[in-house]
Amino acid sequence: MSKNLLGWTDIPVTDLDRAVAFYSKVLAEPVTLQEMGEYKFGLLPHSADGVSGCLANGDDNKPSRTGPLIYLSVNGRLDDAVKVVGENGGEVLKPKHQIGPYGYRAVVVDSEGNRIALHSETA
Repeated sequence: MSKNLLGWTDIPVTDLDRAVAFYSKVLAEPVTLQEMGEYKFGLLPHSADGVSGCLANGDDNKPSRTGPLIYLSVNGRLDDAVKVVGENGGEVLKPKHQIGPYGYRAVVVDSEGNRIALHSETA
């Protein structure tokens, strides 16, 4: 079994440039545009052995507020991340709140209409 249960995630987007700008601001790290042939995507920041994902547009990727809830780590900077959500075309659905011994989260809608959670181990 791998060390991470989740291996990758595609976050659906309709406007790749807008989504790259949103996630770069919220994560405070650059999301990089990549190309594989004619397919373009935004590669989320990650370490060499870390789980990551991408911003993916196309006919089979539709943003949603009701699909799986993806948690993105903004460890130690949850307040800052939540602050820039609205400034970059998103919406805060549930402000920062404690999730038992697992830290804190805020549930937001990204610039594309996806519901995501921003997570931090510390307040």
